[in-house]
Formats: sequence, structure tokens, C-alpha cells
Amino acid sequence: MTSPAKIGIVTVSDRASAGVYADEGGPAILDYLGKALASPWQAVSRVIPDDRAGIARTLTELADVEGCCLIVTTGGTGPAPRDVTPEATEDVIDKLMPGFGELMRQVSLAKVPTAILSRQLAGIRGKSLIVNLPGRPRAIAECLDAVMPAIPYCIDLIEGPYLETDPAVIVAFRPGQKPKS
Repeated sequence: MTSPAKIGIVTVSDRASAGVYADEGGPAILDYLGKALASPWQAVSRVIPDDRAGIARTLTELADVEGCCLIVTTGGTGPAPRDVTPEATEDVIDKLMPGFGELMRQVSLAKVPTAILSRQLAGIRGKSLIVNLPGRPRAIAECLDAVMPAIPYCIDLIEGPYLETDPAVIVAFRPGQKPKS
């Protein structure tokens, strides 16, 4: 039997990590993936402050030590001085995957004009895909709806585990695979 795929879920927030308020982003990602993924998976969750070196260490640990095939972050993607998640991600990735950020901003711009201020990005570290999402639960779902169809195939290409989605929720795209009607 194959062990479940590990997926890192990282909330980047000074206040949530200090217990000033409840983390809403991490649970929103967990809920989304719980509905979208049909194959077995295990969450490896972290709630950490907005600190570039700390974010980079956490992403590195989840990729290199925990073996997460997918690491999804929430928070720290805006223009405020403490928003450094994209910079920390760039510090640790081997390859930038600009299409993810472009699509997430495009989808978000259809909903709210301030989405132009968002700096989500994605990249590859070894056999891990890292995707930066915004911090609000509704925006998290909108962005994941946009990029999730490509995530399983991307993980195939970097030699990660085979992730299946629930087609009633989201249909993953894989070349050569006939779409289900």
C-alpha cells in the first residue's frame, strides 16, 4: 500500500502565530483540499510569523525533510512591509512557475480591483510545488479553483505522487486523458 501524499499548509501571519486571532487561512486550505482531493493525503500544517528567514526555513523543511509534494501558503502576499512570503519562496525555489500567479491574479481581478496588489507566485523546489495564496478564505478558494486543475499534472512532472481529484469538485487536467462527461 502506498503512503498518503504529504501536503504542507503554511499560514504566514504575525497575529495568528501569536494567538491574537484564529487562523482562518490554513483551515480554509485544509477544507478545500479535503473536498477536492480523492487520493489519500496527509496535511503537515504550520502557523508562522511574517519573517522571511523563518518562512524560507519552513518551506525548506516541508520540502526536504517532510517530503511534501505540494506546499500551499496563505498570507504575506500583499504590499505591506511585513508581507514577504513571495520573497521567502523565491529564496528557496529552483524554478519559478509564473503561470500560477498570473492566473490567480486574473481570477481575483474579476472579483476585486485591489487584486492587482497581490503578489502570489509558485515555484518548484526539488519534488515539491510551492504555491502562495492570498490570506482570505474566499480568495483562497477562488485561486485554488483556478490553479488546482494543473497541480496534479505538475506534481507528476516533478516525479511526485499521483494525486487524484474528485471530478464532482474539480477536474484535474492530464494530457492524453479523455475528459469525463
